[in-house]
This record gives sequence, structure tokens and C-alpha cells, in this order.
Amino acid sequence: MFARLPRPVRYLLQILFVVGATAVANFFLLKLVPGDLVDVIAAENSGITPAHVAELRLAYGLDQSVLAQLGYYLKSLASLDLGYSFRYGEPVATLIFGRLPATLALIGTGLALSVVLGVLLGVLAARRPHGLLDTLLSALATAGYSAPMFWTALMLIVGFGVHLDWLPVGGIRDVGAAYQGWALWLDHARHLALPVATVAIYYVAIYARLSRASMIETLQEDYIRTARARGNGEARVIWRHALRNAILPVVTMLGLQSSALLGGSIVVETVFAWPGLGQLSFEAIASRDVNLLLGILLMSAALVAVMNIAVDATYGWLDPRVRKA
Repeated sequence: MFARLPRPVRYLLQILFVVGATAVANFFLLKLVPGDLVDVIAAENSGITPAHVAELRLAYGLDQSVLAQLGYYLKSLASLDLGYSFRYGEPVATLIFGRLPATLALIGTGLALSVVLGVLLGVLAARRPHGLLDTLLSALATAGYSAPMFWTALMLIVGFGVHLDWLPVGGIRDVGAAYQGWALWLDHARHLALPVATVAIYYVAIYARLSRASMIETLQEDYIRTARARGNGEARVIWRHALRNAILPVVTMLGLQSSALLGGSIVVETVFAWPGLGQLSFEAIASRDVNLLLGILLMSAALVAVMNIAVDATYGWLDPRVRKA
């Protein structure tokens, strides 16, 4: 029955199921963590009385059972209400959508750069396996994904921000600068350079190794031999005939790593003081702002679901057999 539904309807149902299941799971997991918002408020105000603590729990609904709190939360979600951030004093939706563009810019740019460079380097390495270029690229790739992201970020800050003083090391723009037009975009690009480089160094290494192995295997297929026998040049054989099938594992890995990429953005955004969802989630955890953290996790689940659907659509475009399945 589900398979007979139109593809857009199936995608929408998948997103709703993933988001709903994630919302319930995250709610229960956060309730298992010791402490809550009232405990944080009490720790910050040493003179608070037990009576005031009880009033706060009553005001925030924390005196109710977990199931009652879950029911109220799901009812709010059904009306597209993500709740209120008690730490920031603003609606959760306002905070999330205010920070979302910065995270999308970081992840989108880093992901695009990683895929393009990773596939390009992997194809170049696969043309002459175990040659000098292949050995050099393999060594660099191993070093790239072996280094933790926070270490890479710190090294880039020291090198390009401190010693060379070429790029800014934090924030999304120069504070107090009244840039407009292209000057504003250039300022954002300069601040984005080091965070994107941190993400790209790690993921370029992964995609380069994966595309290299896939390209070596693809170049041994019978249809590649046929293309060569027809007199096609090596460049045409690789870029027109082999690449389409060779990048299928890269597309698959892209979907699997979408959640890890969002998780990694927390480290990158914290190191570079990048005002995105990663930094906001770190602040929400530190302040026990459950409503805000639930909203961020819900948005992250929706983004991962959308990214995986986009990967499925790309897979079907690259391999027509998938569309017919």
C-alpha cells in the first residue's frame, strides 16, 4: 500500500515519521539527564528559597509527570509551536530560524567543496593506482581524516589567523563595520573561510579515498573496455562513462554522514564562535534549556531527513535502475 503512493507523498510521510519519532525519543532522553532549568536557576541564585523553587517548577510545568509533559509537548508541536526559550526570553522558532542560515552556509559550502575536491582527487589517484600521485594523495587523505576537527580548526587559526593574519578567526562579520553590497558578502566569505576549510579537510579525505576505490573498480568493468575499444580517449572514458557509476558510493556515504556533519558543526561553530545551530545547541545544553534543545534536535532531524531524500533523488538520477525499482 505504501509503495503505491506517489513518491512526493512517500517522502513527506517519511519526514513526518522521522521527525515525530525523533521528537519522542529526544524528549525521553533529555528527561533522563539529571537536573533541569530550575536547578540551573537555583544554582545561579544562592539566595533562592525552596518555596520559590516550587513556584518555578509549577510555572514551567515541571511538577507534572513525564507523560503529561510529553503530551503537552506533542500538542504544541501539532500546532507548530516549538515552545519558549526561558534562557533567551524568545520563542524557540525565532532563535532557530535566526541561526539556521549560518549553519546552512557552513555545512552547504563545506559539503560542496568536499565532494568536488574529494571526487576530483580520487579520480586523479585512480588513473595510476600505487603511483606517486596516488601514494601522495593517500597519505594526505589519511592525515586529513585522522586529525580531530577541533585540532585542525586550532591549527588553521594559529597559521592563517595569528601568524599570517590573513583571515579572521571568529564570528560571522567584522563587529562595528558598516559594509554593504559586495563588501558585506566578501566580509562574510572571509569569516567563513576557516570554518569551511576545517570541515572540508576532514571530508575531502573521506570522499577522495572512497571515490578512488570506486573508480578503480569501475575502470575494470566490461563497458569501460568497450568504450576504449571504440576509440574514446582516456579523459572521455573517465569523465563521461566511468564517473557516473563511480560516484554512487560517494552519494550513498553523503546521505549516511549527513547527521555526523551536523554533529561536527557543533565543534567547528564553538571553536570559531560561528553563530549557528551548533553553537546555540552547546549553549542550550550548558543552561539546561530543554525547549530550545528539543527544537534544535527536531530541526536537525528534519534537515537530515531532507538531505537523505535529496540523496535518494540524486541516486535515482545517476542510476535509472533505481527509479524503476
